[in-house]
Amino acid sequence: MGFGSFLVDNLETFLSFTGFANATTGHWVMLAVGLLFIFLAVRYEFEPLLLIPIGFGMLIGNIPFKDAGLQIGIYEEGSVLNILYQGVRQGWYPPLIFLGIGAMTDFSALISNPKLMLIGAAAQFGIFGAYMLALLWGFAPNEAGAIGIIGGADGPTAIFLSSKLAPHFMGAIAVSAYSYMALVPIIQPPFMRLLTTKKERLIRMKPPRAVSKTEKIVFPIVGLLLTTFLVPSGLPLLGMLFFGNLLKESGVTKRLADTAKGPLIDTITILLGVTVGASTQATEFLTVNSIKIFGLGALSFVIATCTGVLFVKVMNLFLKKGSKINPLIGNAGVSAVPDSARISQIVGLEYDPTNYLLMHAMGPNVAGVIGSALAAGVLLGFLGAN
Repeated sequence: MGFGSFLVDNLETFLSFTGFANATTGHWVMLAVGLLFIFLAVRYEFEPLLLIPIGFGMLIGNIPFKDAGLQIGIYEEGSVLNILYQGVRQGWYPPLIFLGIGAMTDFSALISNPKLMLIGAAAQFGIFGAYMLALLWGFAPNEAGAIGIIGGADGPTAIFLSSKLAPHFMGAIAVSAYSYMALVPIIQPPFMRLLTTKKERLIRMKPPRAVSKTEKIVFPIVGLLLTTFLVPSGLPLLGMLFFGNLLKESGVTKRLADTAKGPLIDTITILLGVTVGASTQATEFLTVNSIKIFGLGALSFVIATCTGVLFVKVMNLFLKKGSKINPLIGNAGVSAVPDSARISQIVGLEYDPTNYLLMHAMGPNVAGVIGSALAAGVLLGFLGAN
C-alpha cells in the first residue's frame, strides 16, 4: 500500500467517525430544541437554572457519533455520562433536590391558614386526570402513572416516579415536566382569567396571622409523621423535604441549611439538568410515545390549573363574607415553587394594583409540593407493587 493510499484510508476512517457523517434528521431536530431551551432561558428568563442545563445537555446528548465502543454516550455502560445518569435512573438526585427545597421553603402561609392545603390537594387532580387519559391512549398502568405525575409541575417528583415505574420514558417525562414548569407564565394566566369573574379577581383576603417559631419547628415533624404514615412510599421525597425544613426552622443548624439550599442543591441541579438533557438522544427519544407524553403533560398541567381555580370558587360558596379566598391563587396549587405563586400575584395586580396575593398564594404553592409527593407515593404504592 502506497503512502497516498494510506493517507486516504485514514482520512476516510476519520471522516466516518465525525458527527457530520453520523448525523440524522433526528439529531438536528433535538439540537434545535436544545438551542430553543437555551434561548428561552436567556431571552425570557424561563426557569434558566433548569432550561440552560437541560438545553446544553440536549446538545451534548445529540452530538452524533459512530458506536465503536468508545464509551462516550449516555446509554453506553461505563461512560462518564452514563455514570452521572445513574443519579437520575436510580432516583438519587430527586430526594437531594427535595432536601434543598425544604431548606429554602417557608411554610408560614400554610401554617397560618391550613385550609389552603385543600387547594394544593385539589390541583393534584391533574395527575390522576392525566393518568386516566394515558390509560385511554393505550399506555400500561405503570406508564400512565409516571406520565400523570407531570401534572404536579414538579420535575424531581416526575423523575423519581418515572425511575421506578417507567424508566424507558424517563427522558420524555422529565423534559416534559421541566418544560411545562418553565412555561407557567404562558400556560396558566389564560385559564385563570377564563374561569374567574372580575368581581372574584378583586377579592381581598385577610392578612395571614403571625406564625410562632415553635409552630415552624413542630410543622415538619408532624408533617413527616402524618404524610408518611399515610403514604409510606412517599418517604424518600417527603422525608428529605421535611428534614430540610427542620434544618432551616430549628435555628441551630444554619450551616447545614445553607449547604442544603445552596451548594448541594445547585450541584445536583447541574448534574440532573445536564444528564436529563443528554438522555434525549435522538435515536432513543424521538418516538411517537414521546409526542403522546408531551401532549398528555400539557393536558395534565391545564387540568391541574383549572381544578385549583375551580375548587377555590366552590370553597367560597361555604365561606362567610370577609373570609373568602381569591380564586386567582388556585393556580398555585401546582408545585412549581415559587413561579405559580408569582403568577397569582402578577395576574391579581393587573386588576387591582394594591391587592398583593403572593403571600396567600404561597400557601397552596407549598401545599402543592407536599401534594405532588403524596400523589407520587400513592401511585408508587399501588402501581409499583404490581
